[in-house]
Parts: sequence; structure tokens; C-alpha cells
Amino acid sequence: MTGDADWPRELPAVEPYLRAVGEVFRAFREQDSGCVSYGVQLPDGERWLVKEAATPAAQASLDGAWTFHRAVRHPAIVPQLHRIAVAESGRTAAVMPWQHGESLYGPARARFRALPLASVLRAVDRILDAHLAVEAAGMVAVDLYDGAFLYDFGADVLHLIDLDEYRPGPFVLQGDRLPGSARFMAPEEWHRGARIDIRTTVYALGRTARLLLDAGDGERAWRGTAGQLAVLERATRADPAARFAGVREITDAWRAAT
Repeated sequence: MTGDADWPRELPAVEPYLRAVGEVFRAFREQDSGCVSYGVQLPDGERWLVKEAATPAAQASLDGAWTFHRAVRHPAIVPQLHRIAVAESGRTAAVMPWQHGESLYGPARARFRALPLASVLRAVDRILDAHLAVEAAGMVAVDLYDGAFLYDFGADVLHLIDLDEYRPGPFVLQGDRLPGSARFMAPEEWHRGARIDIRTTVYALGRTARLLLDAGDGERAWRGTAGQLAVLERATRADPAARFAGVREITDAWRAAT
């Protein structure tokens, strides 16, 4: 069984099938997302990640992610390639390529921050470039944080994972807040009835660059230039109208400063 076309469209249950056709070398069972994920290696050596919804909320998130990945493709974004109906639960599982790397939400963050500045700048530029594709598809970032950054230290390259909450924008926030990490969230993401649009994405990208280019969590050891910091200050202003108008604007300004 190789490639997207060989995955079944429906299964009685996911884990028994994966153990029958290959080796389950990782299992992620306790996840805040409500999903259970499996790393599986097939006999031909191919490795895949299979992410199964275990709750109704997780299913809604996977459905949104499926829509997102049909609209957005970029080399930095690990795609969902196939979807499997699971008869046992009445939910679905998504299949994506296994991508080697370490999540920057955890101990790997300090290791990443200690890399040569050129490597960190390449990673930030890759995140910005991926969000040009997000913007072009009419999508906005939701729940972007360092857990979405998978860094391959051997290959010196960053990938984006778990963008399940990204959605078409603009939209009006119906709940009390959006999902996400407070360190990355714009002020409007905390207020019911607020407009969430591409300027909200600009804020998240500004916070991303600010945190990745600091040598510590206290944001007192900035590694970039004054010009770069000025770009991020504008990107993260409290008033959305005072920020860059979109991802293209912040990307152009960042590249000019860099």
C-alpha cells in the first residue's frame, strides 16, 4: 500500500487496520485537540501520520482542516491527503505524510533559538511565505502558535502542522474567545462579536517572529535589528486598522528590513 490512492475510504476501526498493514511506531493518545494520532510505517518504508477524531469537537476541527487543505497548498505546510470514514465511531481520520522534526512547543524551542541567526530568519521567512498562500486562498489563521512549528534540525527546515482551526475569513467571533495561545493571540480574538480577518493573521505572524527571534521567553533578548523590530511593532498594534493590511504587506516590509 503506497501513496494516497491506496488508502481505504472506510474502515471498521483505525488502529487495528494500521497494525495489520504496518508498524505503529508512535501513538499520540492524550491530545488537547480530542484526536488520537498514529505514526505508521508501511512495509515499503513509507511513513504516514493518521489523525482520528475522538470527540464531536475534534471531528468539527478535522472537517475544517480538510476544507483548509483542499484550498491551501505550500511546501512548508504538511498536507492532509486522504480522509477515511470510521464505522466504529461514525467519525473520520485524516492521512498525511509523516514529517521528521521536533515541535517548538517544548524543549526544542530553546535549541531552535540557539541556532545561527540565518537559520532562524529562514524559518520566519518560510512561515511568512506559507501565509501568503493562506491569504491568497481567502483563509485566516486561527490557533497559530509554536506547537504548529515542526523543525527538522538535521535538514535545517521548518514545517507547519496542525493548522486545523484555520478558516475562511473574514468572520465574526461567535464565542467568548478563539482557541489559541495567549502569547500569539490578537486582542480581538478575546471578544464575542469581533471581526476576525487577515489583520488578525498579521498580528499572529508578528508575534511569531518576535518570539522566535528572541533568545528567551522573557522577550528581553531580541536577536534581530531595530528595523525588523519596528515592523513587528506595527504588526502587533492593538487596533487592527493600525497594523499592516495583510500578509503581503508585512512580508514585504519584513524582507525589506531583513
